[in-house]
Amino acid sequence: MRELPAHVPGLTAAISELERFLRSGLFAVTAEVSPPVATDAAAFVDHALPLKGLATAVNVTDGASAKTHMSSLAAAHFLVRHGIEPILQMTCRDRNRLALQADLLGAIALGIRNVLVLRGDDPSRGDQPEAKGVFDLLTIDALAMAHRMRTEHVLPSGTPIEGVVPLLLGAAETPVDPPADWRPAGLLAKAEAGADFIQTQFCMDVAVVRRYAARLLDLGIAQRVPILIGIAPIPSARSARWMREQLFGTTIPEAIVERLERAADPKREGKRICVELLQELATIPGIAGAHVMAPRFHAALPEVIADSGVAGSPRASVK
Repeated sequence: MRELPAHVPGLTAAISELERFLRSGLFAVTAEVSPPVATDAAAFVDHALPLKGLATAVNVTDGASAKTHMSSLAAAHFLVRHGIEPILQMTCRDRNRLALQADLLGAIALGIRNVLVLRGDDPSRGDQPEAKGVFDLLTIDALAMAHRMRTEHVLPSGTPIEGVVPLLLGAAETPVDPPADWRPAGLLAKAEAGADFIQTQFCMDVAVVRRYAARLLDLGIAQRVPILIGIAPIPSARSARWMREQLFGTTIPEAIVERLERAADPKREGKRICVELLQELATIPGIAGAHVMAPRFHAALPEVIADSGVAGSPRASVK
């Protein structure tokens, strides 16, 4: 793993619990919650509180599906106030470079240390398709900008930043079943730009994950950038089919769909499958953790994380 970050002079400990897990060889399990379409955060906090002490950190989505929700920055701050470590999702869709810089500074001031930089869903896919996307910066450019802010303590204009800039930067990727000559150009570019960890799209096929991780190890990438594989407690076969058809890059084998189809209680079976996947992922060398998402089944998240028993366990050794 990397040395402790040089962008915080004199630092002797990890800047966040997520960083501590990733750098100490512990298996991380992150979860995800979406802010409400509301002016009161109480219900949002109530949904997140059962994850406290179970999830290593909790992603706060940023205008998921190109729809308006409470600001991810505000929602993440509510988690901080309740002792839950957030991963702030920040999209390039809604902000130019000035707004991205301002929100990064604001996030640090509010006690937020983990930031996942994303492109963001295109507004044409949302419920206000006439909205205009900003996309001033590509994801890689935004990562590089944030990395420079934390390492050089300056804005791109050269204006000095007062105070420390403790940021753990993440990016997203889509796992693939790698062909013989495959090289993950996008993943490499994000790592070079400053990404400290990767969270992936849903990949519920353990055999694919094993081959993906093995190739990343062969290329020396998994040793440099921790990979967290996206999975879900899927509540029904219908949901599984919808995910495969509508969510780009989603991998769900037919065997899982059939298990859900045959189950007397599909929701219970979906949770059981997720627990099994968590336990199997924890045995795969080159995989640093799992990212568990369930936008329409969020009540299942604490149960599957607790039942799996893998959060904080030693990561599978790399031979």
